[in-house]
Amino acid sequence: MWYEDVKEFCERGPVSPERMRAIDRNAAHCGVLPLQLMESAGKSLAETACAVHPGRVLVLCGKGNNGGDGLVAARYLQQCERVDVIMPAEGMATEDARAQLRALGGSPARIHRVRCREDAERLADLFSSADVIIDALLGIGVSGEPREPIASCVRMATGSAAQIIAADVPTPGIRAHRIVAFHRPKVEGSEVVDIGIPLAAECTVGPGDLTLLAPKAGGVHKGAGGKVLVVGGGPYQGAPYLAGLAALRAGADLVRIASTSYLPYPDLIVDRLEGDRIGEAHLDHLTEAVKWADVAVFGPGLGTKSHEVVCRLAGRATRAVFDADALAQPLPRARDSIYTPHAGEFRRMFGAEVPADPAARGRVVQGHATAGTVLLKGAVDIISDGERVRFNTTGCAAMTTGGTGDVLTGVAAALFCRLPAFEAACIAAYVNGRAGMAAAETRGDGLLASDLLDTLPAELYG
Repeated sequence: MWYEDVKEFCERGPVSPERMRAIDRNAAHCGVLPLQLMESAGKSLAETACAVHPGRVLVLCGKGNNGGDGLVAARYLQQCERVDVIMPAEGMATEDARAQLRALGGSPARIHRVRCREDAERLADLFSSADVIIDALLGIGVSGEPREPIASCVRMATGSAAQIIAADVPTPGIRAHRIVAFHRPKVEGSEVVDIGIPLAAECTVGPGDLTLLAPKAGGVHKGAGGKVLVVGGGPYQGAPYLAGLAALRAGADLVRIASTSYLPYPDLIVDRLEGDRIGEAHLDHLTEAVKWADVAVFGPGLGTKSHEVVCRLAGRATRAVFDADALAQPLPRARDSIYTPHAGEFRRMFGAEVPADPAARGRVVQGHATAGTVLLKGAVDIISDGERVRFNTTGCAAMTTGGTGDVLTGVAAALFCRLPAFEAACIAAYVNGRAGMAAAETRGDGLLASDLLDTLPAELYG
């Protein structure tokens, strides 16, 4: 499998809670379920505790999956002189953690359920007599001061002489001697352990990446999902409209098409420009349109005679997606840019050939992504912002039909209204490929680019 050749693109260093949740879900998509990861994480905690040769171990468990890690550790430590577990009186909040609690029932670990400060304080002797305390109270993404009875557990743990080992992140206020981080560090000073997350879960785009796209909040007004301007058309009429309709299907609220080609679509705002191509005469009008948009799209169906105007407009855009005929030298640049070339357009942009090997392609794209995020389209898409590299494997042969790239451009623009460039490009590539695969199930090689418009929302928001 080609994954073994792309290890160099696995990210290192601290990972955000949002990104870690995406990786976990991608791992499940690869077949490694959360219960398996919990087992591996808890075993790693226990092995770290065993290095101290403890007689008495106290495991502090919250009600989430971090607490589940602690329950696994307690089971693996059952050969110690004594193992005590403190956990919430209301039980565990997730099915995986509940499964680990059932498994712990077959071991000699003593379970103490606490509901309030007084319940925790009655167990003060467990804190003072412990050789090791495992902190599995709160997981990643938790902020603010702990409430009771966790606050009392934190106070008594910090006041004890025990070695404290934290699972992934220390509970706020706790004094951890060692922090065991699963897969990647979440805070500085962590010891990272491998819990068996597949390489593909980190290096390729998957369903977990969709968790980065927050749903629209209740009570928002029209325009909150983003305003997209598409500048294109002329030699090719349909391309800007495919991109605009795709942007709507991907969640943009308002989409304007600025084009000399007119096609009537009631869902789109059409700025019909005079003439047969976009030129100098349209510059003032388009400048105002660019100011209106959250994201501008340049290139679909544009032709090669409007590049100077595109370059001038691009410099006035905050965020922009460049596709098709906009992908030429001199390279247009917005303040924040996404470029979506195929191999031929990449050569035209940078004068560089694209190798067939995915790892080599990744290096080439990474090396040339200096003006913004590059999404190189192909059998395996390569996305890079010059630092990170991600691979996308969705899509099918039926998507070689004309216009599917315009749909991708529109999806990227809509997501770019709500996400940073790299994340928007990654999710756009993944979802566009998934939509094509779904459409091909009924259309086969008769697939049209417009068929993706019907399958996009379910893949993105279903």
